[in-house]
Amino acid sequence: MNKVLIICGPTAVGKTSLALELAKKFNGELLSADSRQVYKGMDIITGKDLPKDGTKIYLTDLVFPNQDFNIAQWRKEALKVIEKLHSENKLPIVVGGTGFYIKALIGNIETINIPQNKNLRKQLKGKTVLKLFEILTGINPVKAAQMNQSDKNNPRRLVRAIEVAQSTHDNSPENLPDFEYLIIGLSAPLEVLLNKIDDRVVERVKSGAVNEVENLLKIGLSWDTQSMSAVGYKQFRDYFEKNSSLKEIVDRWKKAEHQYAKKQLTWFKKHKDINWFDVTDCDWKYKVEKLVQTWYN
Repeated sequence: MNKVLIICGPTAVGKTSLALELAKKFNGELLSADSRQVYKGMDIITGKDLPKDGTKIYLTDLVFPNQDFNIAQWRKEALKVIEKLHSENKLPIVVGGTGFYIKALIGNIETINIPQNKNLRKQLKGKTVLKLFEILTGINPVKAAQMNQSDKNNPRRLVRAIEVAQSTHDNSPENLPDFEYLIIGLSAPLEVLLNKIDDRVVERVKSGAVNEVENLLKIGLSWDTQSMSAVGYKQFRDYFEKNSSLKEIVDRWKKAEHQYAKKQLTWFKKHKDINWFDVTDCDWKYKVEKLVQTWYN
């Protein structure tokens, strides 16, 4: 059976560098499972760590930042690339921290093919999260009760939940992909991980994060655009509206990345088929390579 290697974990833990090393050892190529990296021109803040040797990473730069993009589109593109790499006798290595993308690739998400309802979204635009939650509760009280606090405070997730609840679209589960997979999860002690995140944020500011946001605004993006709601972009709004200093923005960005990393860990820790490795262990890479070697052969 064809095989797919998946490398997941929180931001800044070193997923891409490991994936590149394994790609060289096992004749593999990389696919990005990062919802922030699908947008063209959003490079520095999203950390598109493009290899210096020119190695291609698929599923980055799929759409312009003023275009909507959803998980169904990503899954479709991912399966195309995986099929292509299998035909070339290469190992697809999916690497990223967007747990929902990985779940969509290897499992069933019943709502994945329910399309956006643009008229409904126009009607809901501008409503508070309290009002959106009230609407959802009236339509689907079970779904509303299942939502955690983060979901309840996220207008985009609430709008999507209302959209799904009102849809009459066939949401039969997709067939599972015909490949065997191995999931490697990378982790680190929280203090180590947060320090890595802070260092990376500082490095991205030095590399031109402010100019990147400025250029996106110049081409007509608004702060309400889906792509600009990503961590690392939305924090800059107060800076460009002259309400906060750059130092305040960087501190907020770090904090937002901390929260994002913790959410990622919470998401991935729920999945029992992930093989976890602590990147602070001295022999973790050897152990990863040994596991992959045994599985792949």
